[in-house]
Amino acid sequence: MFPRKAHEVAKRIEEQFVPQMQAAAGFVAYYLVNVGSDEVASISIFQDQAGADTANQNASAWVRQSLGDIIAGPLEARAGEVLVNTQA
Repeated sequence: MFPRKAHEVAKRIEEQFVPQMQAAAGFVAYYLVNVGSDEVASISIFQDQAGADTANQNASAWVRQSLGDIIAGPLEARAGEVLVNTQA
């Protein structure tokens, strides 16, 4: 990302991308985390792998279109199984 753009990325994601995620089949949760050095990481939780795979494809397209002007590198998307889950 370009310097001091994490908050702009978060704003765009919250306003534009989150509603798309919430409407996706199998959607459970979405988190955007500030990991420091003006970088963010996101975690999406879906009921099944098919939903996660579709969401990753949609996310890649959305990032290129909606964040291309403020990110410095490509989106890195990975999918996997939740091994531990706990809540308060």
